Amino acid sequence: MEEERARRVVETLRARNVFAHVKLPQAGITQYGIRVVLPDGREAIWDNDGTAGLEAQIMLNGILVGYVASIPDSENFGDGQIVEAIATADYDRPVGRSRPSTPRPPAATVPRSPSSFAQRLRGSFRG
Repeated sequence: MEEERARRVVETLRARNVFAHVKLPQAGITQYGIRVVLPDGREAIWDNDGTAGLEAQIMLNGILVGYVASIPDSENFGDGQIVEAIATADYDRPVGRSRPSTPRPPAATVPRSPSSFAQRLRGSFRG
């Protein structure tokens, strides 16, 4: 992402109360990125690797703890779509993803078996 675009996106994110900053390029990479500080101390680094698609690495104390996979067709996103993707991303999963637009039905629960091997073994000898 070019520097001017990164600055525009950060400014719009801040207007939406997202704690965002421009991430400066690293050695050998000429692309700027966006750093979003998350409430629990993690941070999301968006689009700082020079690839065409929009994706993020989720870091905690400099250690990779998750990521948001590349968003399909994001290489053609305008500023508004980038802002929306960053502001509404689901950062709470190890593999973060864009939040679905429609809620999913709850998953069916599987009945629990006895919790330990000893309990299962004792149950099999009862007659």
